[in-house]
Amino acid sequence: MNREAIIGCILGTAVGDALGLPYEGVSPRRATRVLGPPDRYRFCFRRGMISDDTEHTCMVAQSLIEAGGDVDVFTRQLAKRLRWWIVALPAGVGKATARSCIRLWLGFHPSNAGVHSAGNGPAMRAAIFGAAIDDLPLMLKLVRASSHLTHTDPKAEQGAIAVALAAKQSRDHRSVDANAWLTQVADALSKDGAECIDLLRQVITSVQAKQSTRAFAESLGLAKGVTGYTFHTVPLAIHAWLSFPNDYQRAVTEIIGCGGDADTTAAIVGGIVGAGVGRQGIPDPWIDGIWDWPRSVSWMQNLGDSLAESMSTNQPTCAPTIHPLAVLIRNLFFLVVVLFHGFRRLAPPF
Repeated sequence: MNREAIIGCILGTAVGDALGLPYEGVSPRRATRVLGPPDRYRFCFRRGMISDDTEHTCMVAQSLIEAGGDVDVFTRQLAKRLRWWIVALPAGVGKATARSCIRLWLGFHPSNAGVHSAGNGPAMRAAIFGAAIDDLPLMLKLVRASSHLTHTDPKAEQGAIAVALAAKQSRDHRSVDANAWLTQVADALSKDGAECIDLLRQVITSVQAKQSTRAFAESLGLAKGVTGYTFHTVPLAIHAWLSFPNDYQRAVTEIIGCGGDADTTAAIVGGIVGAGVGRQGIPDPWIDGIWDWPRSVSWMQNLGDSLAESMSTNQPTCAPTIHPLAVLIRNLFFLVVVLFHGFRRLAPPF
């Protein structure tokens, strides 16, 4: 049973997301100089809150529970959740994901709702597939369905597959074999995946040369921060994972130090490493410091238990739910905090 991997992935995603959120959009040099190291929460009264990265992971988990291994049912359930998610006014949402959600409301079928984008939306919700699912062909079908629902550019799907397989490798092997993982990724991708494979090969070479993740980011022209382009996000996230595959704290702080889309990159790394180390491998103060509702830590742990039970029986069942009104109230509060941080950056020393 993958219970520990599933809970570790969900909580690992949440902690990475919450730690990285205050560093969102800040360059690496400015982040270190102004905000300090990402060793504690700096979002709201030294507490952490989650953003869309964790919310999407939770929605995928809920949809997997209700699908029972049926890809079509999974797609419909995730599409339904995305429709209501966008109505609750999330403060952080990618352009492509927002457009896809609107298209769903306009009556587009889930198979036609996605827009042509190579953003990192599919990758940010992909780790949970690798943490939860043993059947590799089924896992790949589900990742592709999740990706295509919002992003139709093949690059977005390729990045998501790389992340899902990384989480599976992390879950299954205490000692990560980077070359075996890359071979698995290459086998899963079509012939159009040559650019992705080349980037990931560069990642492995860099890690073997003991190059830091930040130095590797600079070599890719990302000295000012990691962008939301999946071929920037995923290679950097994989680099941090391969550099510290069994050290959650080092891996997450390493990727946050690269700046840019820090909450998403840290959420991806947190999900991958969390699938391997489980809840016990994530610092307790970081888990306890998440201050969120209605997707609380206890709710997410219950979600993980439900997903593990569903995967063991391979039968659809009811997933843990949250009240839509509670989500809207929470999102309005979250927006106020985000706006505070935004206005704060207009003043010195930013």
